[in-house]
Amino acid sequence: MSYLVLARKYRPKTFTELVGQPHVVQALTNALTQQRLHHAYLFTGTRGVGKTTVSRILAKSLNCEKGITPEPCGLCENCLAIDVGRFVDYTELDAASNRGVEEVQNLIEQAVYKPVTGRFKVFMIDEVHMLSNHAFNAILKTLEEPPEYLKFVLATTDPQKVPVTVLSRCLQFNLRPMAPETILEHLEHVLGLEKIGAQKSALFTLARAARGSMRDALSLTDQAIAYTGAQIKDEEVRQMLGSVDKDHVFGLIEALSKGSGQEVIEICDQLRDQGLSASQALEDISYVLQRMAVFQFSQAKAQGLSEIDTEVTRTKSLSELMPKDETQLLYSICLKGRSEIGLAPDEYAGLTMVLLRLLAFKDEDTDPLHADHAQAVDAQEAQKKTLETVKNSLQERAAKPQAPPTAAVNPMILSTENGHSVGPAQALALAQVPAQAQAINSLERRAPAAKPLVSFDSFIEDASSSGAGFNLPVRDMAHRSKPSSLNAPEGMVHDDEHEDAHAVESISDVDRWREESEGTSAQTALSKNTPVEQVQLVQQAPSNAVQVAVRVASQNADVGVSDPKDHFKTKLKPTQEGDDWLCVVQELIQAELVQSLARELALQSQLIAKESDSWLLRIERESLKTVSSVERLTKALSQLGHDVELRFELAPVQDCPAMRLAQIAFEKQQIAEAKILNDPFVIQMMQEFDAKIVPGSIKTI
Repeated sequence: MSYLVLARKYRPKTFTELVGQPHVVQALTNALTQQRLHHAYLFTGTRGVGKTTVSRILAKSLNCEKGITPEPCGLCENCLAIDVGRFVDYTELDAASNRGVEEVQNLIEQAVYKPVTGRFKVFMIDEVHMLSNHAFNAILKTLEEPPEYLKFVLATTDPQKVPVTVLSRCLQFNLRPMAPETILEHLEHVLGLEKIGAQKSALFTLARAARGSMRDALSLTDQAIAYTGAQIKDEEVRQMLGSVDKDHVFGLIEALSKGSGQEVIEICDQLRDQGLSASQALEDISYVLQRMAVFQFSQAKAQGLSEIDTEVTRTKSLSELMPKDETQLLYSICLKGRSEIGLAPDEYAGLTMVLLRLLAFKDEDTDPLHADHAQAVDAQEAQKKTLETVKNSLQERAAKPQAPPTAAVNPMILSTENGHSVGPAQALALAQVPAQAQAINSLERRAPAAKPLVSFDSFIEDASSSGAGFNLPVRDMAHRSKPSSLNAPEGMVHDDEHEDAHAVESISDVDRWREESEGTSAQTALSKNTPVEQVQLVQQAPSNAVQVAVRVASQNADVGVSDPKDHFKTKLKPTQEGDDWLCVVQELIQAELVQSLARELALQSQLIAKESDSWLLRIERESLKTVSSVERLTKALSQLGHDVELRFELAPVQDCPAMRLAQIAFEKQQIAEAKILNDPFVIQMMQEFDAKIVPGSIKTI
């Protein structure tokens, strides 16, 4: 008797024997039990997952002599005939070799005849996506309304190529690829029936090589039996499949974890000498890296795998040696490298370059890797703890009643004994920033990396005991060796024992902007070479105080806020008519009486003169004054009680509602930015952790 391969010998004959497709078995079993049978079924899935097997079991369930049942007997004449392929009412058509319209027409001609011996006629079309368009069109009508005794079963590995008109007429079941563990269990069952011994690790290697196909797994098992003889061993299976030795795979990963490029090159040369596949080597490395990543995030997964994978202990040790981020990076490099090996001049050279790619991006000073990783984690944890400490201390001090500030709250400017003007920016910051913020801003903007973080509470106590005043920081203070200091309680006298250049630069850098905005002469500017001998407080209100505060805060935070004077380059000159026109336009907009062009005309116009029956408006663009927009604006004014005629003139506009609303919005934005940038906690975060505020992220609500 001729030998029957395992894939045919152990083909499932009932739904209970079908492996790996419980969702399909449950649906078909319930349909057969409840007698809710569809006239067309479509089974999709990759090769060897059981599409043809399911169709034959379904045909036996429909035509079994004991009735329509999900458990065919397998002993009656109809069941036996279907198993051996000679049942007259069960027709299988291979669409890959019979894809023309003639074959389909011959099949449809048989549909008019009732079953000969069975209960139903079953037409099974395998690889149905290979049919031509004419063949699909020929079968559509019969597929939609077949006779009551006819059932269609279609199978395909590429459902995307099946026309939607066919898909809509069928119940579609997707047979999934099987997991290696499921295939392993079935192989153990089959080899037990065959009385052939095998190592579990060898069967797991075959299950992984099958890639979800049970038929491929059984075919590889047949090949392994022929190759190894009576006992299937792991090493022989790897030789049969051309897989790379595990020692080489683990050696490469270990060399990469240690950063040893020399070992990587030597192992690649060994693979070249043995003639092993470079692509297969990358595949095996990717599999081990995937297992390592699982162990790094789930230690419980390592349990129960020792029997399947004898190298699970070594895999686990490597997962502890290599950091998580490098494991993920190396896995991605290996996956990408498999597609790049074909482009390399030599596949082994391509393999070497792929593996050395990880080492090229490593820090050469770091060795070993896991120690540096641990240090980085410790640094991150210490930074988090410091941040929590600062937040808690700020919350505690915010809950306690604070003493009133020693400096006057009113806006003020500073002057020195030698007559030099310090500018309103420093004085406004001195008057408005609390004592905690003064102490915080006296720190250096960027501390050296080796310098430990200073406790916020201890620094406040030291600052309060020494009587230190507010030190105005500027944008370039991070590049200086030490900060300047001004002592407010002692008459703001500068310490002459230290260098005065830093304090002078801090004052002159901000005061230079004040000179440009207020037109201060060059003779009154504070020179960088002139020391500050003594500073006195003078009660005098500055101009543009809010803008100056925002300028100072932006320099302190280094957020790149644009110069406020650039935002006030408009030609706004307020007038009484402008006040009246702004109120009228706001009423129109609030009442929703003007829209689109009419609303834009009202916002961009300046009221020049008001008479009893006519108003004169000035506009800069002739395109604003369209007939429809003027009519709508006139009608809207009449609804508010202003029954007037609108006259227009073309001239530069100096006071329109749009200008006023823009200036109001800008002033609100500047005040909001000043509050955020002068907040003690925000300043603390920027100085302690070198934080940055994203430009434009501060929005008013």
